[in-house]
Amino acid sequence: MTLKTMLFGRVYGFASVKEVLAKANEEKSGDRLAGIAAEDARERVAAKIVLANLTLRDLRENPAVPYEDDEVTRIIQDDLNERIYASIAGWTVSELREWLLDEATTEADIRRISRGLTAEMAAAVAKLMGNLDLITAAAKIHITAHCNTTIGLPGTLSCRLQPNHTTDDPDGILASLVEGLSFGAGDAVLGLNPVTDSSQRLGEILRRFDEVRNRWEIPTQICVLGHVTTQMESIRQGAPADLIFQSIAGSQKGNEAFGITAALLEEARLQALRDGTATGPNVMYFETGQGSELSSEAHHGADQVTMEARCYGFARHFSPFLVNTVVGFIGPEYLYDAKQVTRAGLEDHFMGKLLGVPMGCDACYTNHMKADQNDIENLATLLTAAGCNYFMGIPHGDDVMLNYQTTGYRETATLRTLFGKTAIAPFQAWLERMGFVENGRLTAKAGDGSVLLGEVRHG
Repeated sequence: MTLKTMLFGRVYGFASVKEVLAKANEEKSGDRLAGIAAEDARERVAAKIVLANLTLRDLRENPAVPYEDDEVTRIIQDDLNERIYASIAGWTVSELREWLLDEATTEADIRRISRGLTAEMAAAVAKLMGNLDLITAAAKIHITAHCNTTIGLPGTLSCRLQPNHTTDDPDGILASLVEGLSFGAGDAVLGLNPVTDSSQRLGEILRRFDEVRNRWEIPTQICVLGHVTTQMESIRQGAPADLIFQSIAGSQKGNEAFGITAALLEEARLQALRDGTATGPNVMYFETGQGSELSSEAHHGADQVTMEARCYGFARHFSPFLVNTVVGFIGPEYLYDAKQVTRAGLEDHFMGKLLGVPMGCDACYTNHMKADQNDIENLATLLTAAGCNYFMGIPHGDDVMLNYQTTGYRETATLRTLFGKTAIAPFQAWLERMGFVENGRLTAKAGDGSVLLGEVRHG
C-alpha cells in the first residue's frame, strides 16, 4: 500500500490511511481545529490522488478506530456481507466512484453492493466527488422504510413537523402543530424537541399528538425527542409512541458522551416493537451531524466526514425509519460558512443513502455562522434534486426553543411543487380530503389550522 505521490515536483507522504482520508477532505473548519486538515490545496490534491488508488480492502483493513477498541467499528465490520465485499474488495476508490456515476449502473446494483461497504469506503468515495457527483449518485438511490406509513418512495418529499416551544406549553405546541399540518408538514413525523426531559412531560406531549392524530385520522408517526431512556420510561408508563429517537455518533466514545450504547438502542428498539403504537417494522429515529465527535473529544484523530459516515454504518444496524443530519447546528467551529454547510449536507445525504439508511436533512444554521436563510434554501433545493427523503418544518424556519434557523412549513410545500413531488400518499390524500391541497397544490386554507384547533380544544 503506497501512501505517497509526486505532485508539482514535491513528494507528499502520509503516515496512515486515516491521515490520507483527513487530508483528502474538502475544507472544513472542524478538521482545521483538530489539526488534521491539509496544509493547502496542493496537499489536499495529493491526498486525493493517494486515496483514489487505495483499494476497498485497504480501507476495510484500516478503520478509523481499531476493531478491538470500538463497538461502532465492530458493528460495521460484523454486519458486512462477506460474499459481496469479496467481489469488490480489489476495486480502487476511483473505480468505485466511476462505477457509481456510470449511467449503466442501476439502483439495484448500488443497493446490492452497499451491503459490502464499510463507512470508511463511503467516506472515501465522497471525498473524490464534486457536489454534482454527490447529487447525481444519491439521486439514483431510493431508501424506503415503514413505520405507520412508508417514507422515501419515488415522487415523494416529506417533512418532519417540529412544533417546538420555549416552555413546552400545550396550547403553544398545538397552535404550531395545526398550522404546520395545514401547510402539508408532518407526513414524516410529528416530532418535538422537549424543553424538559422528563417521562411525565414526554407522555403529556405524546398524548396530545395522539389526540390530534386520532381525532382527524392523520396517517403519520409521532415522537418526542427526549433522551432514549426517558422515552423508554414514558412508554413503560403507557404513553403512545411510534418512534424512539436518539442522537448518535461515529465512535463508541462519542456514543458514551450521549449516554448510549448499542445494547441500549437495541433494547429500545425491541421495546418500541413490543409496546409502542406503530405498525413497524422500522421504529428508530436517529440524528447525526458533522463535528459531534470532535466536540466530545471522541473523533480518534479522524476527520468529520469519515466519522459522520460511521454514524450511518452504525445506524443501519437498527433498521431506522428516519435518519437525518443536522448539518449546520453545531456552529462555525466545525462548519464555518455556507459553502462548508452545503458541501457537508450533500456529503452526508449521499453517504447515508449509499450505506442504506433513509436520509433526511435538517438544513440549518446558527446565527454566528457565515450563512443565512438563502443559503439553507439553496441546500434544500440541491438535496431535493438529490432525492432527499425529508426536511424539517418549523414556524417561519426559526426555532425559538433550540435557537437556530432551519426550513419552515412553506419550503417543503414549495419544493414539492417545483419538483413535481407530493407528501407520502396516505398523508397527501388526507391533505386533499381536508381541503388544504387540491390538484397537488396548497389551497387558500393553507396556514389556517383553526378548524383543527377549534375541534381539538372542544372535542
